[in-house]
Amino acid sequence: MYSLAFGIGTRNSQDEWLEVFFPRPIFRPSSELVSQIAGAINYEGGNRDIELDGDKIQKLIDSIGEPEQKAILSAMKGSVKPCVATLIESDTELSSTPETYLKLHLLSYRYVRPNEQNLHDLYAILPNVAWTDIGAVDLRELDHLQLEARIQGRVLEVAGIDKFPKMTNYVVPTGVRIAHSARVRLGAYLGEGTTVMHEGLVNFNAGTVGPNMIEGRVSQGVLLDAGSDLGGSGSTMGTLSGGGKLVISIGKDCLIGANAGCGISLGDRCTIEAGLYITAGTVVQVLDENKNPVKTAKARELSGHSDMLFIRNSQTGVVECRTNHHAISLNESLHAHN
Repeated sequence: MYSLAFGIGTRNSQDEWLEVFFPRPIFRPSSELVSQIAGAINYEGGNRDIELDGDKIQKLIDSIGEPEQKAILSAMKGSVKPCVATLIESDTELSSTPETYLKLHLLSYRYVRPNEQNLHDLYAILPNVAWTDIGAVDLRELDHLQLEARIQGRVLEVAGIDKFPKMTNYVVPTGVRIAHSARVRLGAYLGEGTTVMHEGLVNFNAGTVGPNMIEGRVSQGVLLDAGSDLGGSGSTMGTLSGGGKLVISIGKDCLIGANAGCGISLGDRCTIEAGLYITAGTVVQVLDENKNPVKTAKARELSGHSDMLFIRNSQTGVVECRTNHHAISLNESLHAHN
């Protein structure tokens, strides 16, 4: 069994799932627990979403021996929202909204890292939702609820319209700082010691090993290793919206300067100077230890190498790759988020 969880969610008037909150999902559950659950709710295998009524919840409480899950189920008995058991037997393509939400939870709970699970067709599965102060609302039902709120003398606050909610309404990882929670989507992976400043953004299936300083954009599919800093308005190139199929990773102790960008993978101890965007096709002049030209190459040929310093020569305008003798070191006190 890949994963299972008990959740509380929101459905529209057509009984379609809009979102699901899974408190404390279980990754790689024991066969004993799976057997206990299967007997209580008639689960016969496969990737399944099984709606839970009061009787099924009570049968689960009586059947399973895992204390934390029993406590969650006991609390769910009083839910006015629909409840569901989602069981993922194998990491195959997504088939439902609850299953997709469970996989996003696994990322934000740090059970899996970005690019380690099958999220194919995620955008086709997830509905586009209005995220409001009363929760998720189907866009087709929004007008009616807005009118109803006005009649009652209040305003229905619509914080966003998106397929993804903000992570912190579902998962708050330990040991992190997030200055503006709306800029971190559910499905982001934030390692211990990560700081995301006000203009930082972390997409789903992307993130940081920790500790890291994020003041720019971590795009879908990108993972920064420990000690690396993404400067203000800096950018990493993901695989969405024409970004290509190359998955970008950033090694340890790297610096992508303010307003800079990275479209290739970096090894350890690399620096891209402020304002310089390195794409796979950028023509780079490679210099030796004595700053003598060795060759000219496309940046993609340097992808994954360590100890690189990318700068633009202010006299010639040529992008140069030198040996980086000054790897960064993050301020430890800034990333101790106990």
